Amino acid sequence: MQNLRLDTAFSSLKKLASDLSESVPVKGILQKLNQLSLPRFDWPSFRIGDLTARIPVVQGGMGVGISLSGLASAVASEGGIGIIAANAIGMLEPDYFKDGRAANLRALRREIRSAREKSDGILGVNIMVAVNDFHELLDVAIEEKVDLVFMGAGLPIKNIPVEKMRAAGVKAVPIISSARAAEMIFKMWKKIYNDVPDALVFEGPKAGGHLGFSEEQIDDPAFQLESIVPQVVEAVRPYEKEFQRRIPVIAGGGIFTGEDIHGALELGASAVQMGTRFVATHECDADAAFKEAYVQCSAEDIGLIQSPVGMPGRAIRNSFIEDSEAGRRPSFKCAWQCLASCKAEKARYCISIALNNARRGKLNQGFVFAGSNAYRVEKILSVAALMGELAEGFRQTARSKVAGRIEAAVAEIQDLRAQYESMRLQFQDFQTAIMDRFSQVLPLIRA
Repeated sequence: MQNLRLDTAFSSLKKLASDLSESVPVKGILQKLNQLSLPRFDWPSFRIGDLTARIPVVQGGMGVGISLSGLASAVASEGGIGIIAANAIGMLEPDYFKDGRAANLRALRREIRSAREKSDGILGVNIMVAVNDFHELLDVAIEEKVDLVFMGAGLPIKNIPVEKMRAAGVKAVPIISSARAAEMIFKMWKKIYNDVPDALVFEGPKAGGHLGFSEEQIDDPAFQLESIVPQVVEAVRPYEKEFQRRIPVIAGGGIFTGEDIHGALELGASAVQMGTRFVATHECDADAAFKEAYVQCSAEDIGLIQSPVGMPGRAIRNSFIEDSEAGRRPSFKCAWQCLASCKAEKARYCISIALNNARRGKLNQGFVFAGSNAYRVEKILSVAALMGELAEGFRQTARSKVAGRIEAAVAEIQDLRAQYESMRLQFQDFQTAIMDRFSQVLPLIRA
């Protein structure tokens, strides 16, 4: 349908130029139009420094154990950027409750290596700044020479081994929730390291999992992608000029379709981050029951929770959440204080344990984090099929936008043509009036 609309609009433009060429000097324009052919409108590639992804899509890092080597490598192989989530990744290990810190490091190293064996695409790691083993996990990522490290849940400013990252070719990508946070990070990096991050992710309030917003801000238009992404793009512009490098902004939170991707890029983003859609893929590392929760949920099932880590989170609400809020959860034991701000005792559950149970399909012993659009998931796809769907949606949106602009231009030119014809007729009448007047004057001169 969009193909036909664009073809029709383009044909109308060429016909209009042809019609006008007899009376208006547009022959050069007509020649150029006749030489043009419509492009495919494929989405652009995405560059971060010396890395180039064929597809401007970053798969969000989802813990506990939702995005591991299986999902990350599949996304990377399709031309996107695949991300392994490091938070509480050690829960995959049998000895996590003996030494959680060591288990995390061992599991992260194994998953990075496993992903590398499966794909030669672009791979990254997502590490929460707030966790107590942040720097150790970061060291593992650097040692394994991942392509990028995404750092969220806190500002990655202090004690970042920037020189080691540069030496290993590891790109730094903070995840932020405001332009102010971007300005603070870049200002401090410049002061401390005489360097700046390689890219930024702005994660909006429609994302799943922990959110960097208050409950009042979540539905406020002032905090949505449409409002903040242009601000973030503008905030990094001076640093691009000073450090002579492109600093792309990645938009995340609520991106569901190819049309959404096109919209984010029109806001100034260079790529998008998507989590929810990748959960509903065969390659996602979660249990089938976890994925099926997305297929079965309704919009009303998705709501906010108060996480033990002190932040609101978006999840598919279930009996586990309701029992916890009512204080009916049984006793539990955390493996270690993985997060200083966590108030698991007050919440009456350990969120890492709950999320890991859900990953394993034990939804009555945990819950599923999900983005605001999770209810729109209709079926589980392969990563390849999802990428194809997104690409086609992007193409159709791009064609529609261009068709609309051509249609508007045709209408404007037609209006100008009508004005021209009116003025031409008025000019002819003016010429006739002048000649008539001269005709009246000539006899007087002869007399």
